[in-house]
Amino acid sequence: MRSLIFTLMLVLVPAFAPAQSFGMTDAEAINVSGRQRMLSQRMMKSYLMVGAQIKADIAQRQLDESVALFESQFIELRNYAPSDEVNAKLDQVEVIWLTHREKILARPGKGDAPPLMQENLMLLNACNEVVKEIEAYSGIESGKLVNMSGRQRMLSQKIAKAYVAIAWNVSAPNLEEEFAAAIQLFDESLSDLEASDMNTEELKLALIKVRNQWRFSQSGFRLGDYDRYVPTVITVTTDSILRKMNDITGQYAKVMESAQMMASDE
Repeated sequence: MRSLIFTLMLVLVPAFAPAQSFGMTDAEAINVSGRQRMLSQRMMKSYLMVGAQIKADIAQRQLDESVALFESQFIELRNYAPSDEVNAKLDQVEVIWLTHREKILARPGKGDAPPLMQENLMLLNACNEVVKEIEAYSGIESGKLVNMSGRQRMLSQKIAKAYVAIAWNVSAPNLEEEFAAAIQLFDESLSDLEASDMNTEELKLALIKVRNQWRFSQSGFRLGDYDRYVPTVITVTTDSILRKMNDITGQYAKVMESAQMMASDE
């Protein structure tokens, strides 16, 4: 039911969530809906960190903040929704979220984690469908860059989530494969972004910084091959990548808005 009003939690909104102006543009909508994908993975990662007692106090705060931001942004996207198709995709997110919210905020248990992680992937896929629908609606080529760079934010948290689950010995199906696939997709997408002819000098410099951070993170991933897990290091470095990619996504959104303005003037 579209009239649903989510109960918002009184927490500080993280720095990667800039305030949205009234009347969201298509570029902002791709950015915000893409951030929903990231939040789905960030809250699952935080749940696992609390359960594994890895910086548990910080992880609990991140979990609460992620839930609150997910719900406030959902309302923003409802207000923006420019078509029945976008609203239908948001309906699918809402159905999953109504049950997932209670479980993700419950006391973490290793035995509860596998089915919750499966449901969390369903939420991620539903959020991704919203992004794709908004990108298609916009009809602007540079919307793909906003989508791809925004997806990098999600992948940073998906990688950290899988890493923490592996370190905690969670018996979730295909966990190693999910971890490896997320790493590969991040690396390939970063190369695609670096190769874009729409990159400004500012974007090129920002992407170089992400590449350097990514190389450092990969050295930590390889330690797991020797059963030397460093979840605290990995969560810190992937959060650094998240912040960098969030800034980059905002820059690509500006590129898209400029392209839309030029197209409307023709």
